[in-house]
Amino acid sequence: MSSNLPAFKELIGQAKHSAIHLEMRDTYTPKGPVFVDWQAGKPIEYDRHLDWVELVQETLARGVTWRRLRIVSEPVTDFIRYEWETTTIVNVPAGEDVRWLPRSRVSDLLFPGNDFWVFDGKLVRFTEFHGDGSWGPHTLNEDPAIAKMCTDSFEAAWERGIDHGDYTPEWTPAGSNG
Repeated sequence: MSSNLPAFKELIGQAKHSAIHLEMRDTYTPKGPVFVDWQAGKPIEYDRHLDWVELVQETLARGVTWRRLRIVSEPVTDFIRYEWETTTIVNVPAGEDVRWLPRSRVSDLLFPGNDFWVFDGKLVRFTEFHGDGSWGPHTLNEDPAIAKMCTDSFEAAWERGIDHGDYTPEWTPAGSNG
């Protein structure tokens, strides 16, 4: 169960060289307060994410590379549009290297069934989500074959990814896509 696992902050704190993160869902935590506020028209505030910004900056200062890749359906969901805006205001200014990859460009690639982080190419933290996008359990895996598979799938997709600064998501305003 996830309660027995080290917290993310501890895992990233132990990373010595690299942290890669692959996200493959079109909706995450739809009842999260920042997303709900964004849906209500409130702007995304950098200051509301200072704990995350500090964590990223501390990690980068130790010489750890931090890369995030998001595979998305297009037109993107409102949640992905919100993530894109958050990435512009928070993630990239904090120092994350973020790329986007339309799902239509990955049909010939293989991925694990869940989102994941890989730390130093050795430790994988899988994140499961419930069907409604809410958090499910996390699991850790130290099997070298699993770590290699996750790293290889990330790298293959990363090569095709579009840098955040060059990606403009295609989206349909809420309520108009049926």
